[in-house]
Amino acid sequence: MAQAGVRTATADDVATLAALHRETWRFGYAELLPREVLDGLDEPENAQAWAAAVDGGATVLIANEGDADVGFCVAGPAPAEEIAAADGTPPPDADSVVLISTLLVVPRWGRRGHGGRLLATASAQLREAGAQRGVAWVPAEDPASLGLYRRAGWELDNTVRTLDAGGRPLREVRVTGPLDLPLSGTP
Repeated sequence: MAQAGVRTATADDVATLAALHRETWRFGYAELLPREVLDGLDEPENAQAWAAAVDGGATVLIANEGDADVGFCVAGPAPAEEIAAADGTPPPDADSVVLISTLLVVPRWGRRGHGGRLLATASAQLREAGAQRGVAWVPAEDPASLGLYRRAGWELDNTVRTLDAGGRPLREVRVTGPLDLPLSGTP
């Protein structure tokens, strides 16, 4: 296997991030999301959203293997509504909770440790900034992502939401866990 790693995204990576986003969603979520939603990833607004993420203070990472960029992660401060209990009550540790808003690997590069390296690297950077715990929303029908978080010691917290994904309901479950993940041996 070629050398694998994780790097922090820069403004020069916007097109790469948009392409990774498009590819991971089209292959990974073809059964979950309507075609119109997936086709919308070609729009210039997608690249603009990535530019805003890179410039907006979020932790944006890219996984690579050899010369190929194979996955990405976006994480940062957790909006109150993303970490609150179902009744809207914030958790007692709200000030030290971050959101892993996206963590995806191109399917053909899956099962090679890229997701684990992305999560461990994001966790280390967020921990350095004072965070202690992370949350992520994962489609309930995405066993690969759920497995990644479980192997990292994260657990379902019994919070569920249903999003409108282009006229189709998308059920997501919330996972949560510590940010003290080891880089070596990470799934």
